Amino acid sequence: ATNATLAQAIAEAVYKVQPELVLYGLAGSELTKAGEKIGLKTAHEVFADRTYQANGTLTPRRQPDALITSAEAAIAQVLRMVQGGWVRTQQGPEIAIRADTVCLHGDGAHALEFAQQLSQALRAAGVQMGRPAFAK
Repeated sequence: ATNATLAQAIAEAVYKVQPELVLYGLAGSELTKAGEKIGLKTAHEVFADRTYQANGTLTPRRQPDALITSAEAAIAQVLRMVQGGWVRTQQGPEIAIRADTVCLHGDGAHALEFAQQLSQALRAAGVQMGRPAFAK
């Protein structure tokens, strides 16, 4: 997410193999920037159950509070990112973020229940779900 050289190599490889593919990457990352720079369609992915750093990266899992364990807090974060285009960081300030897709970790004990709750909350807020328009 932060290595520009590696991101450029990945984006170029995808473009050479199949330039009509959509390159998914962490929102605002070097990977999505590299993909956009060479003309790939990109999908900026945000994370429902992870906290963010002031530079837009995810809080490393080894740090306290890297994971959001409350469904209510995760849903509130997703709604802010999807509808408002911002996320509150671990350091306090809010930063702009683009949310084309939302990642849900399926390895949690309540993953299915959380996915259902998030889906209901997004629908209730009027958010349309499905493939990004550019990926159709």
